[in-house]
Amino acid sequence: MLGPLVVVHELGHYLVGRWFGVGAEAFSVGFGKEIAGYTDKRGTRWKLSMLPFGGYVQFKGDMNPASMPDPDNPPPADAFQTRPLWQKALIVAAGPVTNVLVAIAIYTAFFMSFGQPLPADPNDENYIAAFAEESAAREAGLEIGDRVVAIDGEPMSAFRELQQAVMLHPSRTFAVTVERGSSQQTFDVTSRPTEIEDSFGNKAIIGRIGIETNPTETRFEPVGLSSSVGLATQETADMFRIIVLGIKQIFAGERSVQELGGPITIAKVSGERMSLGWLEFTSFAALISINLAFINLLPIPALDGGHLAFYAVEAIRRKPASPRSQELAFRTGMAIVLALMLFVTVIDIAKLPLWGG
Repeated sequence: MLGPLVVVHELGHYLVGRWFGVGAEAFSVGFGKEIAGYTDKRGTRWKLSMLPFGGYVQFKGDMNPASMPDPDNPPPADAFQTRPLWQKALIVAAGPVTNVLVAIAIYTAFFMSFGQPLPADPNDENYIAAFAEESAAREAGLEIGDRVVAIDGEPMSAFRELQQAVMLHPSRTFAVTVERGSSQQTFDVTSRPTEIEDSFGNKAIIGRIGIETNPTETRFEPVGLSSSVGLATQETADMFRIIVLGIKQIFAGERSVQELGGPITIAKVSGERMSLGWLEFTSFAALISINLAFINLLPIPALDGGHLAFYAVEAIRRKPASPRSQELAFRTGMAIVLALMLFVTVIDIAKLPLWGG
C-alpha cells in the first residue's frame, strides 16, 4: 500500500524536474543497499533497494535524498538549485499534487463505474422513527415523526449526510432544524462520544445524537467523466477537511493520540481492507494517498511543505535564507519527522493484540 504511493509521489517530483531540465542522479524504489538497477542514457541510476518502504529521487546538486544542497561543491548547470524559484516550487509541489491526483483518479473511477449515490425518494429521508436508549436528540426536544432538514444551517438530503456531519464531532452542540407538521423548528443538540468497534476489533470514537430513521433505498445515478471528476475532487477535498479536523481535535484534547497510526497500522488496515475486496482496498489507498499529500505539505523543514515555506520566504525577502540557517532548519525538521515516526510507531506497537490492546 504505502510503498507504491510513495514511489508515485517521488515520480511526480522526477517528471516535473525532467520537464524543467533538472538532472537526476538516482531514483530509488526503497531505501538502503541497492539490490538491482541500471543507469539510463541521462545518467540517472534507477535502482531497487533493500528496504521496500517508499523511495526517493535525488536531483543533481543535492547532498542527499532530503534535497539539501551540497555546500562543498558548486552545482552543475542542470542542478535543481540552478532553477528559478517558481520552477523549484513546482518541482517540490509535484509530489503531493501527484498523490492528490491519484486519489481523484480512484474516486473518479468509482463514480464512473457505479454512479453517484442518491436517495431513491428524497422525501422519505431523515424522518425520526425511534430514539436510542440514551438520546441527546430526545432530551433536546425532538420527537418521533420529525424530519431533520438541516444541521447548523447546512441542508441534509440523506441520512448518511446527517451521520457524517455528527460523527466527526464527538462533543459538539449542533443547531438541528426539523420539520414538524407545517412548520420548522431548531433545537440545540449536543452529540455524545460513542466508542464503536468494527469486525476486526478496530475502535474509534464518534459523535451520535441518538436517532434512528426508517430504512430507505439508494439509487446510483450514472454520471459522465466531467461530473465524475468534479465529484471526485469534492470527495478528496472532504477527506482533507476530515484529516485537518482530526488533527485539530487531537491537539484540543477532544480525541486521543491513540487514533494516530503509523506504518504498522497502515499495514494492518491494508490487509483488513484487502480481505473485504478490491473496492475497499482501493478506497483505502485513496485515503492514504491523501494523507501522504497532507503530511508532506506540512511546513516542516525536510518535508515538501518546509521547502515551499522557504521558497515563500525567499520570494518575499528577494533573497534566500543563509546556508547555515537552512542547514539548521533541515536538521531540526528531520529530527521532528523522526520523532513523529518513532511516536506513532510506539503507538502502533502498543495497540497490537500482543499487549492486550
